[in-house]
Amino acid sequence: MSQQLIEALGGMGGIAQMAKELGIDEKTVAAGAAALAPAVLGGFKKQAAGGGLDGLVGMLGGMGGGGLLDAVLSPQATPVNQGNEVLGQIFGSPDVSRAVAGQASASTGIPTELLKKMLPMVAMAAAGYMAKSASAAPAEGGGGLGGLLGQVAGMLGGGQPAVAGGMAGLASMLDLDGDGNPLDDIMGMVGGGRS
Repeated sequence: MSQQLIEALGGMGGIAQMAKELGIDEKTVAAGAAALAPAVLGGFKKQAAGGGLDGLVGMLGGMGGGGLLDAVLSPQATPVNQGNEVLGQIFGSPDVSRAVAGQASASTGIPTELLKKMLPMVAMAAAGYMAKSASAAPAEGGGGLGGLLGQVAGMLGGGQPAVAGGMAGLASMLDLDGDGNPLDDIMGMVGGGRS
């Protein structure tokens, strides 16, 4: 499901850099990132569904765009405060971040505290990756937006090709329902209305 993002991070040296920064092995980082990424991508899906694709593109740019990915890949310490801002935008509540880390811990055996440290990095990497993908696509004919949709759909759908481009295909391409992923379900429960 989020394998495309994890493979891209590995290929760019992001997994190795995160492992170095966290003081753990790359295999643990890859497993943790793979467990966290579906919920992070689901958060971006909710943003796109709520504000449209233009809103998502604007949000990504406002948060730092492709520079977020560059910050994760940099040999310098990752400015996790930026990652926490991304999480605040996509999840809306620290409770969701805690629930996501807890569920990922239950499914991987990785300590929750370690996953909480990893979560802002994964959020920054995902946001930066999508922003770079959007800016790399041709701008005319909706290509930039369609390119972003294709990237998000590929990351959410395990690399399956996008069915349709533009705003009309947004709902179908960004749909996570029925994927059997408990992280998406938890995010929906915690992020949904409370009485």
